[in-house]
Formats: sequence, C-alpha cells, structure tokens
Amino acid sequence: MGLFDQVVGALDNPNQQASTDQLGSILGAVQQLAGSQGTSPDNMQMLMSIVGQYARSSLKQTSQTAGRNEAEAMVDKFAGTGPSMDAMQALFSPQQREQIADTASQRTGLNRDTILSLLPIVVPLVLKFLQTGSSKSGVPRQNQPNSVLNMFLDSDNDGDVDMGDAISVASRFLTNR
Repeated sequence: MGLFDQVVGALDNPNQQASTDQLGSILGAVQQLAGSQGTSPDNMQMLMSIVGQYARSSLKQTSQTAGRNEAEAMVDKFAGTGPSMDAMQALFSPQQREQIADTASQRTGLNRDTILSLLPIVVPLVLKFLQTGSSKSGVPRQNQPNSVLNMFLDSDNDGDVDMGDAISVASRFLTNR
C-alpha cells in the first residue's frame, strides 16, 4: 500500500515527524471515537476513508490554486487528535459537509446528524495522519517535503490510496512492532 509505505518511510526518517507514538495516538482516538459512538472500528475506518476522499479533493484544490506549501501548511495547522471546528471549516464548505454526511450515512448506517457532529473530530485525525510526513521543526520544507501528503495528493484516484485502509494497516503495523 503506497500511502502507508510513505508513513513507514517517514517513521525511518529522523527529519520527519512520524513516530509510533503519533500513529498510536491517532489509532487510539479512532478506537475511542468508535466506542463512544457505540459503533464498530470498521465504521470509523469507513468514515475516515470518506473524509479522506473529500480531504484529498480539498487539499488538491488548495495545492493547485495556492501551491503545495499552502496545502502542507493547512495540514500542519489543523492536524490533531482533538476536535476542531476550524479544521472542518477550512477544508469543507457547508455543502461538502452535507455530502460527506449523506455518503457516510449510506455506507456506515450511522445517523447523518451524528456524522456531522463527528466531522470536527475526524477531520483533524485525517490531517494528523497526513502530517506524519511533515518535516520536524527546524528542517526547511523545501529540503524535506511532506512525503505522505505528496503521495496522498498525487493519487490517481484508482482506489489505492485510502485513509481507512491506511489506518487499518497502521493498526496491524503497531500491533506487530
């Protein structure tokens, strides 16, 4: 899987932010979210996949109009494991949020209002996963671009870059480490 291969590469690169602790915090937040909503981790992974698809579109548009550095700056600014209305609003218009809720409700069975309430939590997690390829502070971006974000944005939409799958692989990876 190309996206997770980039994460593993970032784990091995001392100039990038990726760490097993960072992955663990993302996975823990996803599992906690599933538990608090009384749903399966598979449903949360599906929601991450759907949000990831929309995030890819939004970040690609930012990259094309304002430049790759701006897309990377958005990831760095809004990535986290806590809720952020600002992250959700920066990435998605109200219409996109409604589309995400409709799509996710159909595919997960979760109530669309529940999904809308989860977006401020899920969006920063998706961005936190993408941030694993960012440079550590003090390393200039031009010398070390975010390899995970680059892989994510350069996808040809053939289904081989999927946030839910990457979260699943990350979980297996950490279990076996």
